[in-house]
Amino acid sequence: MQPTTDYPSAANDFLSAHAERLLDSWHYWTGGHLIDPALVKIERARRLFHAPFAVLSHDTAPDPILNYANETALALFELNWDQLVRTPSRLTAEPMHREARAALLAQVSSRGYIDDYRGVRVSRTGRRFLIERATVWNLIDESGTPGGQAAAFRTWRFLDSAETS
Repeated sequence: MQPTTDYPSAANDFLSAHAERLLDSWHYWTGGHLIDPALVKIERARRLFHAPFAVLSHDTAPDPILNYANETALALFELNWDQLVRTPSRLTAEPMHREARAALLAQVSSRGYIDDYRGVRVSRTGRRFLIERATVWNLIDESGTPGGQAAAFRTWRFLDSAETS
């Protein structure tokens, strides 16, 4: 899927094609649903974007670039949409945590998903937070072609400078 520089809104159906890829891939790997599948496509995309939990994804580039975040993730990572779509996803982790993050993504690549991730992340302004019980999954299209990876989490807490994970 091509990245978009358009902020999700009613004018672009809340990027419903990418939202469907996120939701369908989640269902494929986990068997569950992030958003009620009985809703129409555009409503699922709208609810995903406005969800009270964080969802973000990156593309398949050698140094993957973020290509989606819902409102919760944008606020948590202190990014606007234009900043998001230019940010390598590795920058969501502090330098000392990037090796562990890379190992996690390799594990997801081979298994399809994990649902028990815990790690420290950092916002654009350097604010550190611990995410817990995150699900990280591979994005695939209808034919199984890889389309990046995504993460969703409901639990996080901000850390002061003395705390570590």
